[in-house]
Amino acid sequence: MNGNPSLPARMRALWLERRTLAFREDVVRPELVEPLTAIVRVRLAGICGTDLALLGGYYPYTGIPGHEFVGDVVAADDAAWIGQRVVGEINVGCGGCEECRRMGPAHCRFRKAIGIAGHAGAFAEYLSVPTANLHRVPDAVSDTAAVFTEPLAAALAILQQVHVRPDDRVLLIGAGRLGQLIAQTLALTGCDLSVIARHPLQQQLLARQGIASLSEDAPPAGLFDCVVEASGSPSGFALARRLLRPRGALVLKSTYAGEVPVPLSSLVVDEVRLIGSRCGPFGPALRLLEQRRVDPTPLISAVYPLSAGIEAFAAAREPNRLKILLSPDAEVGDLQR
Repeated sequence: MNGNPSLPARMRALWLERRTLAFREDVVRPELVEPLTAIVRVRLAGICGTDLALLGGYYPYTGIPGHEFVGDVVAADDAAWIGQRVVGEINVGCGGCEECRRMGPAHCRFRKAIGIAGHAGAFAEYLSVPTANLHRVPDAVSDTAAVFTEPLAAALAILQQVHVRPDDRVLLIGAGRLGQLIAQTLALTGCDLSVIARHPLQQQLLARQGIASLSEDAPPAGLFDCVVEASGSPSGFALARRLLRPRGALVLKSTYAGEVPVPLSSLVVDEVRLIGSRCGPFGPALRLLEQRRVDPTPLISAVYPLSAGIEAFAAAREPNRLKILLSPDAEVGDLQR
């Protein structure tokens, strides 16, 4: 294995335990203890809705959160990776179970997820990533765009699962961090797209893309061929169901804490296709960024130093903020935007 003896033994990181977030300066740095892995020095990491949900108790995770990142490979068992600027897929599979062989690591029977379940995340100076999960970032893609690769890939997953035609009437519920990226990717299909966006900033960003925003009570029931629910709120499901036509597709992008009432009989009677959607393809996401067909950088509200991570999480909850980034290299007072 190709290590780097100059790397420090300890590092700074955010630590989540019992729904409490803390900044620590003496966390043990990951090492190359497993084959086919790399150590990545983080340049930027993004706070997303899942990170906020973990803090709220969505999943009993203890450790370093964070799964949206761009960084540099500083050590790897394959020397060709060293020095490469990379992003990384979040699912870590065992490689041996039937699910891994048939569907890949996203549905591994023993799946780990970087910064979410069983694997330390990116809100740190360094993280360990399987080299199979890494993707090189094209030179034309800035760090501030590359850090959006994971959520942009998640947005593209919808188009892998549902055939959206140019004459389809499509509704997106929720225009937050992920919703804005979903809106931009759906708009590429030429469909008749509308978005329910609650906040003025969300509406302004959509308007810049030429995408119509609606209030919740504006659309008539049963109007849309496809509804994507990305509000993060259980009430979003009920709204999505009401606005979907018979034999329509209801795509679920929200992960809810607890249980959500589902009108199963109406789903059967109307022959609704109910589609769960999670992770997506990194290669196409990086191509869209390189070609500048999707520009996520206007979504950035601020860049915080890692040491101000607790304040950054508080800012990420504010309704007038979208993407909050963390940088191990920034100092207090270097907050941008």
